[in-house]
Amino acid sequence: MLRQRTLKSLVRTVGIGLHSGAKVELVLRPAAAETGIVFRRVDMDPVVEIAASAEAVGDTRMASTLLRDGVRISTVEHLMSALSGLGIDNCYVDVDAPEIPIMDGSAASFVFLIRSAGVQEQNAPRRFVRILRVVEVREGSASDAGWARLEPHFGFKLRFSIDFGHPAVDATAQDVEVDFAREPYVTSVATARTFGFVSEVEALRAAGLIRGGSLQNAIVMDEYRVLNTEGLRSGDEFAKHKILDAIGDLYLLGRPLIAAYRAHKSGHALNNRLLRALLADRSAYELVSFDRDVPAPDAFMRPAFA
Repeated sequence: MLRQRTLKSLVRTVGIGLHSGAKVELVLRPAAAETGIVFRRVDMDPVVEIAASAEAVGDTRMASTLLRDGVRISTVEHLMSALSGLGIDNCYVDVDAPEIPIMDGSAASFVFLIRSAGVQEQNAPRRFVRILRVVEVREGSASDAGWARLEPHFGFKLRFSIDFGHPAVDATAQDVEVDFAREPYVTSVATARTFGFVSEVEALRAAGLIRGGSLQNAIVMDEYRVLNTEGLRSGDEFAKHKILDAIGDLYLLGRPLIAAYRAHKSGHALNNRLLRALLADRSAYELVSFDRDVPAPDAFMRPAFA
């Protein structure tokens, strides 16, 4: 039986919020089987809990934000990506601010935290959402509009294409696929950082966003080049980060997906619309688990997941 997993022990860290610029303490704690991923604003009295779900996403400007009764927890996608990539089904996420810390702009720090805590198998079957037919959403009517879709596939793979029309981005891979039957999450996706443009900084900060952004937690570009002195971590880092984001956004479904995800110029808003479209069509998916007699997809048996 492929079992659910949680953390062996509590682990904590401190960072800053990308959008708020405020100091944030983050604590990851073990949770019982069937709990799911539950975010907790521990600075509120009483503590406010928000279970990770597609329906709880209430704001998708520059991040995926969970909302409940006016209380928000934003920038959850990188942590959710790491939890998905390491196969964590149940976890409490305690945070003392309205935002998950950005760390270095990738999921690598969260991977380190999870590995530091250790992973514990639980006496309950892991439950998956298996896609039975294509579900797609689009933004705009032009031929080059953004879109995202889920397709039937016995595994988990993602393909993303980008088009920013920027010299530094155009010089890198624009269309990237990651198949977790062949590639581990930790080495293929987790280290890809978020990115932004100097030309957008003033407007975004005026809107109350990216106040904590810097060269230490993002790839930053002017009109022509990457400004980070160390350059890119890989020749496909931009597209890989969009895949990292998509993994986190999709894990807000509350269960791991058995599917192929494909997208062009998608983002947090389209990804959430895709999940809501899926949930609205009960014929498009089924819930499954795997015992000794029914093998699980190879994508979920690799060391990063198993």
